[in-house]
Amino acid sequence: MRLEGHLSSPRADASPAPPRHGTPPPPPPSKPSPKPHSAMRPAAAAATATAAALRLRAAAASLSPPATALHTHRRAALLLPPLRRLCSPAPPRASATPDSQLPPRLPSPVMDAQFESFRAQLDESSTLRDRIRTVVSEIESASRVATAALLLVHQPVPLEDVLGKAKAQVEVIKGLYAQLAEVLKECPGQYYRYHGDWRSETQAVVSMLAFMHWLETGGLLMHAEAQEKLGLSSGEFCLDVEDYLTGLCFMSNEFPRFVVNRVTAGDYDCPRKVLSFLTDLHASFRMLNLRNDFLRKKFDGMKYDLRRVEEVYYDVKIRGLAPAESKQEVAQS
Repeated sequence: MRLEGHLSSPRADASPAPPRHGTPPPPPPSKPSPKPHSAMRPAAAAATATAAALRLRAAAASLSPPATALHTHRRAALLLPPLRRLCSPAPPRASATPDSQLPPRLPSPVMDAQFESFRAQLDESSTLRDRIRTVVSEIESASRVATAALLLVHQPVPLEDVLGKAKAQVEVIKGLYAQLAEVLKECPGQYYRYHGDWRSETQAVVSMLAFMHWLETGGLLMHAEAQEKLGLSSGEFCLDVEDYLTGLCFMSNEFPRFVVNRVTAGDYDCPRKVLSFLTDLHASFRMLNLRNDFLRKKFDGMKYDLRRVEEVYYDVKIRGLAPAESKQEVAQS
């Protein structure tokens, strides 16, 4: 717009500056000539042209699809043909001999015979194991009754009465082991296959027999004597050595309580006897090269039983309650 000269020109009605003395007055300013009517509204013409261009662009956009829709249409056009080929059922292949069919596959007679023999062996083993567990359950029940009878030894009850009730159950247990031996005769050479079914019960029985033997004699129940008491000294069915040793470790757990109760009842010589026996037994176990297994853990528990008995004997000895030892006992110790 060329209105700058018009806008920046001085106002027509502004009063001219007073002339200086001796200077001629300037001529009056001439009025600008009027411009034509078409040059007075250029901004309106530009706005009209811009609006027309916007209307033309909007009309063109309404007639053509958007770019996103066009892009989606192109992707669908690229993906649909492969999907149609995947989803459409494959035409049946023409076989070389359309009338021929594969014969039915028959099972292998050798494989069937092998697994049939396996099934028979497993069924026979399961039946035999059930019979063994029935007898072992009766052994466990009789052993609990005998152990409950031996618990009376911690009370002021005559020793003969306590041992009499326990020995009655030992005869029952011996008969049950005879039944178990008869069952195992049906599977010769497989003693250790089923040995785990009566191992823990045999260990408890040996512990009970060894404690009874010590109460009667004050000595250790030997392996051969334990086999004889249980009727296991003949044939393949015998008393396992580890079961015997584990039973002796279980027996040592009874002595700390037994010693305390005997001292309370006034038997001050009992701690010395038990201490001498446990010391010898612990020293004998140390001759064995035991591995880190169940038997080794039970043997490690024996030293704690020995320590508790030592504490009881020390208390009795320091208070002067222990009887004087004879020269023969001193020489044996």
